[in-house]
Amino acid sequence: MPLTPPVSEKDHIQGSPDAPIELLEYGDYQCPHCGRAYPIVKKIQEQLGDKVRLVFRNFPLTKIHPQAKMAALATEAADLQGKYWEMHDLVFENQKRLHHTALKEYAQSLGLNIDQFDQDLNREDLAEKVENHFYSGMRSGVNATPTFFINGEKYTESWEGDDLLNYLKNYFASKP
Repeated sequence: MPLTPPVSEKDHIQGSPDAPIELLEYGDYQCPHCGRAYPIVKKIQEQLGDKVRLVFRNFPLTKIHPQAKMAALATEAADLQGKYWEMHDLVFENQKRLHHTALKEYAQSLGLNIDQFDQDLNREDLAEKVENHFYSGMRSGVNATPTFFINGEKYTESWEGDDLLNYLKNYFASKP
């Protein structure tokens, strides 16, 4: 199933815009599977370097992960102060501590304006952005987290261990 909508400048993108591989993750910051996928994605970025561009879209499964939406809002609030990816990393690295006080601690450790951060957590446009990510995932056939897309196509194989990395290496090697 294709990615709907395709990646645009509105997305969180890390890596070269000219990278031949675009790896998009629909993730939930409280999901233990996403927590296990986080170092795998980091390893992919390290090993493939400028050959891969990472995109992250929020897919908070709030019925089973009650702190996932607040964590997603925290990354969006950090983005307004230019620290999206730094907050993204801190949230995944501290996945067991996602309550409001902990998120403020992470924001403070990043040097964010805490008053602004706190206000931004309640912005309707940020809540709408997280919701739009979720609904784009639903339209794209996401029904679990993490779900990956490679160059706009849903990846349905194993992402565990080195499976995703090896798939991407082979994918890249097969491209002219």
